[in-house]
Amino acid sequence: MVTMITSNDELLFMLDELLREESKFNWDEFYVNRDRNVPFFRNLPDENLVGYFKKGLLTPGTALELGCGPGRNAFFLAQMGCQVDAIDSSREALDWGMERARHHKIDVNFILGNIFEFNLINGSFDFVYDSGCFHHIPPHRRMGYLELVANALKPGGHFGLTCFVEGGELGGSSLSDLEVYKLRTLQGGLGFTEKKIRYVFRDFEAVELRKMKQANEHEGVFGVNGLWTALFKKRT
Repeated sequence: MVTMITSNDELLFMLDELLREESKFNWDEFYVNRDRNVPFFRNLPDENLVGYFKKGLLTPGTALELGCGPGRNAFFLAQMGCQVDAIDSSREALDWGMERARHHKIDVNFILGNIFEFNLINGSFDFVYDSGCFHHIPPHRRMGYLELVANALKPGGHFGLTCFVEGGELGGSSLSDLEVYKLRTLQGGLGFTEKKIRYVFRDFEAVELRKMKQANEHEGVFGVNGLWTALFKKRT
Protein backbone atom coordinates (compact mmCIF):
# COMPACT_ATOMS: atom_id res chain seq x y z
CA MET A 1 0.00 0.00 0.00
CA VAL A 2 1.37 3.43 -0.97
CA THR A 3 1.64 5.72 2.09
CA MET A 4 3.48 8.66 0.53
CA ILE A 5 2.98 9.86 -3.06
CA THR A 6 6.30 10.43 -4.84
CA SER A 7 5.42 9.59 -8.45
CA ASN A 8 2.57 9.78 -10.93
CA ASP A 9 2.28 5.97 -10.96
CA GLU A 10 1.79 5.96 -7.19
CA LEU A 11 -0.89 8.64 -7.49
CA LEU A 12 -2.73 6.58 -10.10
CA PHE A 13 -2.47 3.52 -7.88
CA MET A 14 -3.91 5.43 -4.92
CA LEU A 15 -6.88 6.67 -6.96
CA ASP A 16 -7.44 3.17 -8.36
CA GLU A 17 -7.65 1.99 -4.74
CA LEU A 18 -10.41 4.52 -4.03
CA LEU A 19 -12.49 2.91 -6.78
CA ARG A 20 -11.48 -0.67 -6.03
CA GLU A 21 -15.06 -1.82 -5.36
CA GLU A 22 -16.15 -0.27 -8.66
CA SER A 23 -13.41 -2.12 -10.54
CA LYS A 24 -14.45 -5.53 -9.19
CA PHE A 25 -17.14 -5.97 -11.86
CA ASN A 26 -16.50 -9.39 -13.36
CA TRP A 27 -16.61 -9.14 -17.15
CA ASP A 28 -15.90 -12.86 -17.53
CA GLU A 29 -19.11 -13.62 -15.63
CA PHE A 30 -20.92 -11.03 -17.76
CA TYR A 31 -19.94 -12.77 -21.01
CA VAL A 32 -20.18 -16.39 -19.88
CA ASN A 33 -23.93 -16.66 -20.63
CA ARG A 34 -23.99 -15.95 -24.35
CA ASP A 35 -27.78 -16.38 -24.58
CA ARG A 36 -28.54 -13.37 -22.38
CA ASN A 37 -30.75 -10.72 -23.96
CA VAL A 38 -28.00 -8.13 -24.30
CA PRO A 39 -28.30 -6.07 -27.52
CA PHE A 40 -24.57 -5.86 -28.19
CA PHE A 41 -24.14 -9.63 -27.83
CA ARG A 42 -25.49 -9.89 -31.39
CA ASN A 43 -22.74 -10.10 -33.98
CA LEU A 44 -23.62 -6.76 -35.62
CA PRO A 45 -21.34 -3.74 -36.16
CA ASP A 46 -22.18 -0.26 -34.88
CA GLU A 47 -24.32 1.69 -37.36
CA ASN A 48 -21.98 4.70 -37.18
CA LEU A 49 -18.93 2.55 -37.94
CA VAL A 50 -20.61 1.14 -41.03
CA GLY A 51 -21.54 4.67 -42.03
CA TYR A 52 -17.95 5.92 -41.82
CA PHE A 53 -16.94 3.49 -44.56
CA LYS A 54 -20.05 4.08 -46.67
CA LYS A 55 -19.41 7.84 -46.62
CA GLY A 56 -15.71 7.40 -47.37
CA LEU A 57 -14.61 8.88 -44.04
CA LEU A 58 -12.60 5.71 -43.39
CA THR A 59 -10.71 3.44 -45.77
CA PRO A 60 -8.94 0.10 -45.20
CA GLY A 61 -5.75 0.23 -43.12
CA THR A 62 -4.40 -0.83 -39.75
CA ALA A 63 -7.01 -0.75 -36.96
CA LEU A 64 -7.04 -1.17 -33.18
CA GLU A 65 -10.20 -1.76 -31.15
CA LEU A 66 -10.10 -0.98 -27.42
CA GLY A 67 -12.42 -3.09 -25.26
CA CYS A 68 -13.50 -5.24 -28.18
CA GLY A 69 -15.67 -7.76 -26.30
CA PRO A 70 -16.56 -10.72 -28.57
CA GLY A 71 -15.35 -8.78 -31.59
CA ARG A 72 -18.42 -7.66 -33.54
CA ASN A 73 -16.84 -4.37 -34.66
CA ALA A 74 -13.40 -5.92 -35.14
CA PHE A 75 -14.96 -8.42 -37.55
CA PHE A 76 -16.55 -5.67 -39.59
CA LEU A 77 -13.24 -3.79 -39.80
CA ALA A 78 -11.52 -6.97 -41.00
CA GLN A 79 -14.25 -7.56 -43.59
CA MET A 80 -13.67 -4.02 -44.86
CA GLY A 81 -10.05 -4.91 -45.55
CA CYS A 82 -8.41 -3.67 -42.34
CA GLN A 83 -5.60 -5.41 -40.47
CA VAL A 84 -7.12 -5.57 -36.99
CA ASP A 85 -5.77 -5.83 -33.45
CA ALA A 86 -8.50 -6.10 -30.79
CA ILE A 87 -7.83 -5.94 -27.05
CA ASP A 88 -10.04 -6.77 -24.07
CA SER A 89 -9.50 -7.71 -20.41
CA SER A 90 -12.06 -10.55 -20.49
CA ARG A 91 -10.82 -14.00 -21.46
CA GLU A 92 -14.44 -15.16 -21.80
CA ALA A 93 -15.21 -12.41 -24.34
CA LEU A 94 -12.09 -13.14 -26.37
CA ASP A 95 -12.74 -16.90 -26.40
CA TRP A 96 -16.18 -16.13 -27.82
CA GLY A 97 -14.65 -13.75 -30.35
CA MET A 98 -12.07 -16.30 -31.50
CA GLU A 99 -14.78 -18.92 -31.92
CA ARG A 100 -16.77 -16.50 -34.06
CA ALA A 101 -13.66 -15.63 -36.06
CA ARG A 102 -12.93 -19.28 -36.81
CA HIS A 103 -16.55 -19.95 -37.76
CA HIS A 104 -16.72 -17.02 -40.18
CA LYS A 105 -13.08 -17.38 -41.32
CA ILE A 106 -12.23 -13.81 -40.32
CA ASP A 107 -8.70 -12.80 -39.35
CA VAL A 108 -8.51 -10.69 -36.18
CA ASN A 109 -5.57 -10.54 -33.77
CA PHE A 110 -7.23 -10.79 -30.34
CA ILE A 111 -5.17 -9.60 -27.37
CA LEU A 112 -5.94 -10.32 -23.72
CA GLY A 113 -4.93 -7.46 -21.46
CA ASN A 114 -5.41 -4.07 -19.88
CA ILE A 115 -5.43 -1.26 -22.45
CA PHE A 116 -3.13 0.81 -20.22
CA GLU A 117 -0.53 -1.97 -20.26
CA PHE A 118 -0.75 -2.58 -24.01
CA ASN A 119 2.72 -2.50 -25.57
CA LEU A 120 2.28 -0.74 -28.89
CA ILE A 121 4.60 0.86 -31.41
CA ASN A 122 3.81 4.55 -31.67
CA GLY A 123 2.08 5.58 -34.87
CA SER A 124 1.04 2.02 -35.73
CA PHE A 125 -2.61 2.52 -36.59
CA ASP A 126 -4.71 4.34 -39.15
CA PHE A 127 -7.80 3.91 -36.99
CA VAL A 128 -8.52 3.34 -33.30
CA TYR A 129 -12.06 2.43 -32.23
CA ASP A 130 -13.72 2.30 -28.83
CA SER A 131 -17.32 1.17 -28.55
CA GLY A 132 -18.32 1.34 -24.89
CA CYS A 133 -14.98 1.33 -23.09
CA PHE A 134 -14.36 5.06 -22.54
CA HIS A 135 -17.34 5.66 -20.25
CA HIS A 136 -15.92 3.05 -17.83
CA ILE A 137 -12.59 4.90 -17.61
CA PRO A 138 -12.30 6.82 -14.30
CA PRO A 139 -11.28 10.51 -14.53
CA HIS A 140 -7.73 9.97 -13.25
CA ARG A 141 -7.07 7.53 -16.11
CA ARG A 142 -8.46 9.85 -18.78
CA MET A 143 -5.15 11.54 -19.62
CA GLY A 144 -3.48 8.16 -20.00
CA TYR A 145 -6.32 7.07 -22.27
CA LEU A 146 -5.93 10.15 -24.49
CA GLU A 147 -2.18 9.60 -24.62
CA LEU A 148 -2.72 5.96 -25.61
CA VAL A 149 -5.01 6.92 -28.48
CA ALA A 150 -2.75 9.73 -29.70
CA ASN A 151 0.35 7.53 -29.56
CA ALA A 152 -1.36 4.63 -31.33
CA LEU A 153 -2.48 6.75 -34.30
CA LYS A 154 -0.47 7.71 -37.32
CA PRO A 155 -0.50 11.45 -38.17
CA GLY A 156 -3.88 12.11 -39.76
CA GLY A 157 -5.29 8.86 -38.36
CA HIS A 158 -8.84 8.59 -37.08
CA PHE A 159 -10.35 7.73 -33.70
CA GLY A 160 -13.95 6.54 -33.36
CA LEU A 161 -15.98 6.40 -30.17
CA THR A 162 -19.36 5.45 -28.74
CA CYS A 163 -20.15 6.41 -25.15
CA PHE A 164 -23.09 7.00 -22.81
CA VAL A 165 -25.28 10.06 -23.17
CA GLU A 166 -25.48 11.83 -19.82
CA GLY A 167 -28.82 10.87 -18.27
CA GLY A 168 -29.72 8.88 -21.37
CA GLU A 169 -31.76 5.72 -21.84
CA LEU A 170 -28.78 3.55 -20.91
CA GLY A 171 -28.25 5.42 -17.66
CA GLY A 172 -25.09 7.45 -18.27
CA SER A 173 -24.19 8.91 -14.88
CA SER A 174 -24.20 12.70 -14.48
CA LEU A 175 -21.61 12.61 -11.68
CA SER A 176 -18.88 15.25 -11.85
CA ASP A 177 -15.28 14.06 -11.73
CA LEU A 178 -15.04 15.21 -8.10
CA GLU A 179 -18.23 13.36 -7.15
CA VAL A 180 -16.77 10.13 -8.56
CA TYR A 181 -14.14 10.18 -5.82
CA LYS A 182 -16.40 11.52 -3.08
CA LEU A 183 -18.87 8.69 -3.69
CA ARG A 184 -16.24 6.20 -4.90
CA THR A 185 -18.30 5.08 -7.87
CA LEU A 186 -18.88 5.63 -11.61
CA GLN A 187 -22.50 4.52 -11.10
CA GLY A 188 -22.20 1.97 -13.89
CA GLY A 189 -20.57 4.31 -16.40
CA LEU A 190 -20.12 8.04 -16.84
CA GLY A 191 -22.43 9.93 -19.17
CA PHE A 192 -21.31 12.78 -21.41
CA THR A 193 -22.79 15.82 -23.08
CA GLU A 194 -21.67 17.01 -26.50
CA LYS A 195 -19.80 19.87 -24.81
CA LYS A 196 -17.93 17.47 -22.51
CA ILE A 197 -16.93 15.19 -25.39
CA ARG A 198 -15.62 18.08 -27.45
CA TYR A 199 -13.66 19.35 -24.45
CA VAL A 200 -12.10 15.99 -23.56
CA PHE A 201 -11.03 15.37 -27.17
CA ARG A 202 -10.20 19.00 -27.97
CA ASP A 203 -6.72 18.10 -29.21
CA PHE A 204 -8.30 16.08 -32.02
CA GLU A 205 -10.20 17.42 -35.01
CA ALA A 206 -13.91 16.55 -34.79
CA VAL A 207 -15.13 14.98 -38.04
CA GLU A 208 -18.58 13.85 -36.90
CA LEU A 209 -20.38 13.91 -33.54
CA ARG A 210 -24.00 12.80 -33.14
CA LYS A 211 -26.24 10.45 -31.21
CA MET A 212 -26.44 6.85 -32.35
CA LYS A 213 -29.40 5.99 -34.56
CA GLN A 214 -31.88 3.37 -33.37
CA ALA A 215 -31.75 0.24 -35.57
CA ASN A 216 -33.26 -3.20 -35.51
CA GLU A 217 -31.27 -6.37 -36.12
CA HIS A 218 -32.88 -6.86 -39.55
CA GLU A 219 -30.96 -3.78 -40.71
CA GLY A 220 -27.72 -5.67 -40.13
CA VAL A 221 -26.27 -3.07 -37.76
CA PHE A 222 -26.28 -2.29 -34.05
CA GLY A 223 -27.99 0.94 -33.04
CA VAL A 224 -29.59 2.00 -29.74
CA ASN A 225 -30.69 5.21 -28.09
CA GLY A 226 -28.57 6.60 -25.29
CA LEU A 227 -25.16 6.59 -26.97
CA TRP A 228 -23.03 9.27 -28.56
CA THR A 229 -21.05 8.43 -31.66
CA ALA A 230 -17.98 10.43 -32.58
CA LEU A 231 -15.24 10.38 -35.18
CA PHE A 232 -12.08 12.40 -34.65
CA LYS A 233 -8.92 12.93 -36.65
CA LYS A 234 -5.42 13.24 -35.20
CA ARG A 235 -3.98 16.60 -36.11
CA THR A 236 -0.83 16.51 -38.23
